[in-house]
Amino acid sequence: MFFGSKGIVLKNGKTALLRSPESADASEMMTFLKTCFSETDFLMRYPEEWTQTDESEAKYIESSNSSAVIMMIICIVDDQIVGISTVSFNQALKLRHRATISVALLSKYWGLGIGRIMCSEMIARAKEQGVQQIELDYIEENERARSLYESMGFVHTGEIPNAVRLKDGTMLKAFSMVKEI
Repeated sequence: MFFGSKGIVLKNGKTALLRSPESADASEMMTFLKTCFSETDFLMRYPEEWTQTDESEAKYIESSNSSAVIMMIICIVDDQIVGISTVSFNQALKLRHRATISVALLSKYWGLGIGRIMCSEMIARAKEQGVQQIELDYIEENERARSLYESMGFVHTGEIPNAVRLKDGTMLKAFSMVKEI
């Protein structure tokens, strides 16, 4: 699903651009993802586990942009990808009223309003598609994400104990949240 583009102003006064990724962004997106995976334990992979190639990422971008079931947005600041968000739509008749969103940002850009804006764009697109319920998960100890999601009207619906096991053996819960729209 294609998003197009939209300019935004961040809390620090800088401008950013939200847009659908293009095939030419594949290499930079790979670098972005590996960096994000190395900056936090709150994403589901370690950087060495991300084994996509630039070619496979380019194909994924193309398929996402032409898909009816997924939309991806990147955030660009100073000609660099600093954030990615997705919304995935369910197609089964019994599940079409639900969609799932996710957001990842480089740590340098946390707290500037990008996550909130990207979530808002995903929710707006889901609403346009007739979705009635947005769902997401976050990892225990990610208080920044929890606070953002709660402030946007998401409510806790459950938890999965020991959902994530870190390299040092630490086990973290995953929490599920829902927002009716």
